[in-house]
Amino acid sequence: MRSDTIKQGDARAAHRSLLRATGVTEQDWKKPFIAVCNSHVDIIPGHVHLQAVGNYVKECVRAAGGVPFLFNTIGVDDGIAMGHRGMKYSLPSRELIADSVETMIEAHMFDGMICIPNCDKIVPGMFMGAMRVNIPTIFVSGGPMEAGKTVGGKTVDLIDAFVAGAQKANGKISEEELLEIEQAACPTCGSCSGMFTANSMNCLAEAIGMALPGNGTILATSADRKELYERAAKRVVEMALEFGRKGEGHGLLPREIATSAAFDNAMVLDMAMGGSTNTVLHILAIAHEAGVPFTLDRIDELSKKTPNICKVSPSSSYHIEDVARAGGIHTILGEVARGRPGLLDLSCRTVTGKTLGENIEEFDVRSGKAVSMARTWAAVRPGGERTTQAWTVPSVSADPRSQSAGLALLEAEGESGSPSSGENGNGGGHGDGFDPYDVIRPVSRAYSETGGLTMLSGNLAPKGAVVKTAGVSKSMYVHSGPAVIFESEEDAYNGIVFGKVKPGDVVIVRNEGPRGGPGMQEMLAPTTAIKAVGLDDKCALVTDGRFSGGSAGASIGHVSPEAAVGGPIGLIRDGDIVEIDIPAGKLSVRLSDEELAARRAEWKPRPSPFKTGWLARYAKMATSADTGAILKWD
Repeated sequence: MRSDTIKQGDARAAHRSLLRATGVTEQDWKKPFIAVCNSHVDIIPGHVHLQAVGNYVKECVRAAGGVPFLFNTIGVDDGIAMGHRGMKYSLPSRELIADSVETMIEAHMFDGMICIPNCDKIVPGMFMGAMRVNIPTIFVSGGPMEAGKTVGGKTVDLIDAFVAGAQKANGKISEEELLEIEQAACPTCGSCSGMFTANSMNCLAEAIGMALPGNGTILATSADRKELYERAAKRVVEMALEFGRKGEGHGLLPREIATSAAFDNAMVLDMAMGGSTNTVLHILAIAHEAGVPFTLDRIDELSKKTPNICKVSPSSSYHIEDVARAGGIHTILGEVARGRPGLLDLSCRTVTGKTLGENIEEFDVRSGKAVSMARTWAAVRPGGERTTQAWTVPSVSADPRSQSAGLALLEAEGESGSPSSGENGNGGGHGDGFDPYDVIRPVSRAYSETGGLTMLSGNLAPKGAVVKTAGVSKSMYVHSGPAVIFESEEDAYNGIVFGKVKPGDVVIVRNEGPRGGPGMQEMLAPTTAIKAVGLDDKCALVTDGRFSGGSAGASIGHVSPEAAVGGPIGLIRDGDIVEIDIPAGKLSVRLSDEELAARRAEWKPRPSPFKTGWLARYAKMATSADTGAILKWD
C-alpha cells in the first residue's frame, strides 16, 4: 500500500511512534490509511454541521476496515463575503484548498480519501487537489439546505433576501417585510437551497462519476445522508485495497474516472439542469488538473445538443428538495439518455464500481428498474424546522426492513411512493398535486432544445463569455443598448439602486476579473439590485467578473480577455452600443476594429490594489476565465 512508505521498515520506527501517538494501534499497520478531507467551518451554513459528519465518516471508515485521519480545509461563504472586499478572496480560496489537499495527501502518503465539501469554491478546490494526488477518492457532500417559508407560507431562499435588501434600500418594501424574508430565507444547515454554484457542483460530481448517487440532492437534514456516508466509507476502503493490490490502471483513480467523456457527461447534466455559470469556470480548472483538454468551444458544442429539462431557483420556484422528490440527478440523466440517445457516454466508470449507465438504471426512478433505495429517497420531505444539525429528518426509510412499512404509509397519505407514474404531467401520483414530471421534464417537454448555459463571443469577448440562458427572459435574448460603465461591483450596486441605470441600458462591470479584481468577484448584488428595481427584463449586465449561481436575468460573465490584461471590455466607454444575441452566441460592441485598436494603443493597466499578501501573489499568476482562471507562473 502507498502508506507503507510511512509505516514499514526499520527506518520508519520514529514514524510509527508518532502515529501511535495519534491513536494508531498494533492492529492498524496492515490496514489502508484513509484521509477524511472535511470542510467544517462554523461561519458557513453549508458547513456548520460537518464536524458531526466528519466524525461519523471516521467511524464508518474504521468500521469498514480502514484507519481514518481527519483534516479540515478553509472555506469562504460567498453570501457573507458578498458586496465588500471579502469577496475578492472567494475564488482564490479554491487554489488554497487544492494546495491543502495536495499537501496533506502527499506529505502523509494516504491510501485513499473521502472528500466532504459542500459550498462554492470548496467543491472544485477539493476536486482539483484530488486530480493532482490521484489516489482512490470519493466525494460525499454535506447536502443541500431546505427552502424557507415565510409566516404567510411563501417559499423563499437566499436570493429573496438579497432582492429584499435592495427593495428596502429603494423604498419598495418595509423594514418589517425585509425582516420576515431574511429570517426565513436560510432555515437549516446545508448548501443554499437553489441550483446555485454549490449544489450545481455537488450534482455534477455524480455525473463525473466521483460521487455516489444521491450526493447532490439528499437534504443535509435527511437521515438518508447517514446511509450515504456509510456507503462512501465502505467503498473508499474497498477501492484503496484494490489499488494496493493492482496499482494504477485499475480504473478507479480520479484521473481514470475523470476522462474527457466524463467531463462531457458533467456538462451535459449542467446544461440539462440549468446549473450555475461558475461550473464552467470550475470544470475547466478541474479538467486542467486532470490533464484533460477541455475548452469553452467544447462546452458550447454540448450546449447546442442538450435540452434544458429542469429549472430550479433562481430560474423557477423549484428548489433542490423538489429535484430530490422528483428522483434526483440520475433521473435527470435518465431523461436525457432516453430523449437524446448517445449524448451521454454511459460506459464511463464511476466510484460505485459500475458504469454511469448502470447507475442510471438503478437510481433513475423512471427507469422501471430503480432500486427501492432510490424510491424511498424520493419520498423524503423537508422537516420544516430551523436547525444547524445534520440528519434531523427521519428516513422513510432506507432500512430494507422498514421500507415496505414506509411505502405503505405513503400510499395511505395518497402518494404512490414513486414518481414513476404520471408521465403525462398529471401529478405523478402525488396526492398534494406535486408534479415530478414538471420538476424534471421529459425531453419531449423541454424548456428549450438547447442547454441552460450559452457561450458567447464577439469583439467584446474574443475568448468567450457565459450566460445562464435558463434564467434569462426571452425578451432579453436579443438586446442592444448603451453601456453604463462601473469600475467595481460595489459602484455598480449603488448605481443601480439609486437610479443611474435606465431601461435599455447595458451595465458594464469591469476590472473584476481574476487578475483585475483580483479574485473575480461575484455579481450577485448588482443582479439582484437590477431585479429589485424592476429592470431584470429591460437591462443586461456584462462583466469580466462572475456570477453567483443565484443570479438570474441577462447576466453575462467571464468576459475574456479581462479588462486588466487589455481585453476589449476595458476599452469601451459610456454610451458605446453593446449588442447581445444569445441565440446566435454573439457579444459585441458597435465599434470598428480600427477604433478598438486606437483605444488599445492608449490603454494603460491599472495598478493592482494589493501590494502584499496572498491576493498580491494571486493577481500576478491568475489567468482569464476562458482557462478556468487557473494560475500560471512560468
